Amino acid sequence: EQPSQFMENWVYDEGTLAGLAAHHETGAPIPPALWAKVKAGKTFRAGSLMLRQLHLAAADLALHSTLDPAGAASLHELYRDTARRYQVMAPVEEDRFLCGFSHIFAGGYAAGYYSYKWAEVLSADCFAAFEEAGLEREEAVRATGRRFRDTVLA
Repeated sequence: EQPSQFMENWVYDEGTLAGLAAHHETGAPIPPALWAKVKAGKTFRAGSLMLRQLHLAAADLALHSTLDPAGAASLHELYRDTARRYQVMAPVEEDRFLCGFSHIFAGGYAAGYYSYKWAEVLSADCFAAFEEAGLEREEAVRATGRRFRDTVLA
């Protein structure tokens, strides 16, 4: 998960995106007004999205550590209970999100969904190494890329 999240950082570097994207007919670069919208979109509702990930991670951990299948509380009650701690608005009574949350039942993330958030932190740290080297300095980016390949991706 970390390498894919790491790659997402590059589209928010104007120089990198300019080397990858152009108008399909004219070849013109992304207009400044559109670039500003792309940058603004990166942080739009970031707090809400973070709360959602924290809620899902907490619900996953609770399902795999505290839920008693023979107990009185249902898994949906556990989900709503964790939502009260992490969400601005509680889910509606009819919410059955967990029925389709395949990551934690069939996706190999049982009690490990929190790793999505952890991978986000690690990817930001890795990308910071490139920023510190200077994204506009090609040789420094290459050297940092080799270090990334040999340590993180190895």
